[in-house]
Amino acid sequence: MSLKLRKIKDEDLELIMKWRMSPQVTSYMYTDPVLTIESQKLWLASISKSAEVLYWIIEFDNVAIGVMNICDIDKLNRKCSWAYYIGDTSFRGKGIAVTLECNIYDYVFETLGFNKLCCEVFESNGRVVKMHEKFGTETEGILREHIIKDDVKYNVVTMGILKQKWDTSRENFKYEKIIIE
Repeated sequence: MSLKLRKIKDEDLELIMKWRMSPQVTSYMYTDPVLTIESQKLWLASISKSAEVLYWIIEFDNVAIGVMNICDIDKLNRKCSWAYYIGDTSFRGKGIAVTLECNIYDYVFETLGFNKLCCEVFESNGRVVKMHEKFGTETEGILREHIIKDDVKYNVVTMGILKQKWDTSRENFKYEKIIIE
């Protein structure tokens, strides 16, 4: 398996736009956007200049399959949040999540030198909550009726893992180190 995270390029924008408007992706996200290539170009320009976010295309055997990001980068408090999605649903369920999760923990704690990595997950997405817990991420709270989509109120699970926890649990996982641009 050849998995890597590479910087987003202009030529990725149409594919990202397609993924972000796909119900298979938006059902797990806070928004259901209607995007244009112009809005995508503005978004790429914005994230390229920001010190608070990092975005990558997830590539599997040189095929773009999704997007990963680190956001809310807080260098003072040495913490950030992360999220990702596999936009090409034919790649879901292939064990990619294990490699991505372990490598992003390594990147945040070793490369960035941070102390805490956070994420948020819809409470109804128990499979992903359990997956994060498997790697040592713990539930820190529930944001009740935090997101409203199509008049449906969703609770959100806030989760976090500390560097010390990852340092002690990393050895329990076998994973391929990947390139992160």
